[in-house]
Amino acid sequence: MRGKCLIFSAPSGAGKSTIVNSLLEHPELRMVFSISATSRKPRGSERDGVEYFFLSEDDFRRKIAAGEFLEYEEVYSGCFYGTLKEQIESKLDEGYNVVFDVDVAGGCNIKKYFGEKALSIFIMPPSVEELRRRLEARATDSQETIGKRLAKADQEIAYSPRFDTVIVNDDMNTAKKEAYRIVTEFLNA
Repeated sequence: MRGKCLIFSAPSGAGKSTIVNSLLEHPELRMVFSISATSRKPRGSERDGVEYFFLSEDDFRRKIAAGEFLEYEEVYSGCFYGTLKEQIESKLDEGYNVVFDVDVAGGCNIKKYFGEKALSIFIMPPSVEELRRRLEARATDSQETIGKRLAKADQEIAYSPRFDTVIVNDDMNTAKKEAYRIVTEFLNA
C-alpha cells in the first residue's frame, strides 16, 4: 500500500521540528522524514544527509533547471530550500508515510501536488514575542538573522488558513499529543 504525506510548516522557532521528531518516535505510524536540500551552511552539529542535503547555490540551481525538485523556494536571497522528487516517490512506493518539515510556500506546493494523499499542518506560535524568546534561547542565529526570521514570521502566519489544520503550540506536550491524534486519524482514514 502506497504511503501518504504529512506536511508540517511554521515560522522558525514555532516548534515544528520538535513535534515532527516526536511523531517519528512512533513506529506504528511507519513514518520517514523527508530530508530537504538547502543552499545554506550547516548550523551547529548539522550533518549532510541527516538534517539536510547541503548543496552549493550553483548545485541547487542546476537541480532546479533539471526538474529534480518536487518543490523549492528561495527563502532568503541566495538561500534555497527544496524537496528532491526521487527520494519522496521511492519512500511512498515502499509504503512509508513521508513527513515534511518545510517552509509555508513549500508546504502549500506539496499539498497541491499530492492533494488528498497529503495532510498539511501549520504549527502556530502563541505570539511573536514568544517566537523571539525561543529563537534567542536556541542560540544558533545572529541577532540579524533572528530579526529576518521574525519579519518573515508575519508573512508565514498569513499562510495558515491554506493548511488543513492549525495547531497552536503554547504547550509542547499538548501540541505533540494533538499532532499525534490528527496524524493517526488521517493515516487510518
